[in-house]
Amino acid sequence: MIKLLGIGLIAYLLFIAQRRLYEKLWQKHLGISLSFGTNHIFEGEQGELREIIENRKRLPLSMLKVKFKTDRHLIFGNEKGSRTTDQYYRNDVFRISGGERVTRTLRFTGGKRGYYTIDEISLVASDLFFLGQMVADQPVRAELYVYPKPYDSRRLRQSFVQLNGEMLTRRHLLEDPFEYRGIREYQPYDDMRSINWKATAKTGDFKVNQMGYTSLKSVRIFFNIQDDNILKKEEAVEMSLRIVVSLCLHFLQQGMQISCYGNGVDILTHQPLSVDGKASKGQMDFIYRALARIDTAQPTADFVETFEEKLFQESKGAYTCFVAPNRYDDFVALLDRYEETGNPFTWFYPVLGNKEPELPPELQKRIEVIYFEA
Repeated sequence: MIKLLGIGLIAYLLFIAQRRLYEKLWQKHLGISLSFGTNHIFEGEQGELREIIENRKRLPLSMLKVKFKTDRHLIFGNEKGSRTTDQYYRNDVFRISGGERVTRTLRFTGGKRGYYTIDEISLVASDLFFLGQMVADQPVRAELYVYPKPYDSRRLRQSFVQLNGEMLTRRHLLEDPFEYRGIREYQPYDDMRSINWKATAKTGDFKVNQMGYTSLKSVRIFFNIQDDNILKKEEAVEMSLRIVVSLCLHFLQQGMQISCYGNGVDILTHQPLSVDGKASKGQMDFIYRALARIDTAQPTADFVETFEEKLFQESKGAYTCFVAPNRYDDFVALLDRYEETGNPFTWFYPVLGNKEPELPPELQKRIEVIYFEA
């Protein structure tokens, strides 16, 4: 009997000792990392997420759970140890010997444009007898851009052909102070030096001279994704960004200087998108990243208030493309005033389905309707 008690006491002491040993040492020399296989993919493309666990000590870990969460729009599939609600939750279980390194690769699909991060993992370890658990959180940093996929359709390609033709005819259409083209009403953005004082005195209202042009140097792309509808036009908003990508690619491939502006808010800077004009190879990558970071869950900036000054003051030598899936009154009025100045532009209007939209009659000749299916 005494012998049995002695054995039991020794076993208990060993259990306590191993328990305290694990509590003290289980995290020591334990390296865990999460990383995406690449820093970007396009919508619909497959990507990889790598989990690397390295136990650089002799003490084995008979059970180690690694938990993390990320956005549900990274579609990992219905694998064991995962669940998807408003987020994707992952719970992987490992058995790691001393000095062992384990790598697990998880494949997923980029279901939606966006900027995705994993900032923290939770660890749960057990002692040798699985009778106690140790818990810890560990910061990590894994980030992935899912770029909007360029949109392609016969209608859009036809629009590009028409744009190329119009821009070719305006190849020598930069405002020329020596070529007089007419008189129009004064606008707040007009230079005082352009006022025609003789016409002003005759009519009693300020009038300005309209001049001819000599050449187009760049293309500006503005997008307005304001969506105040009760039923949100999420598909049309995302299609707008895909069309923006297609426009940027098309003109950059022709060696044009491209700038891009929009009232979508950046998820990191909380500012509307603003990419000034460049024709360099890196411009497209910069635009891709900026578009991926637009957070459509946040209210958009007021388009007219944000971009009216830039639109009018920097219009010389530029062809302007607008992309907008809605026809709000202030936006239509802005484009109407812009057309009155004689500046060339096209409004790309994405529409879900094939129902003919009601277009502002005064701008119909400037609107390219792009029908698409969800």
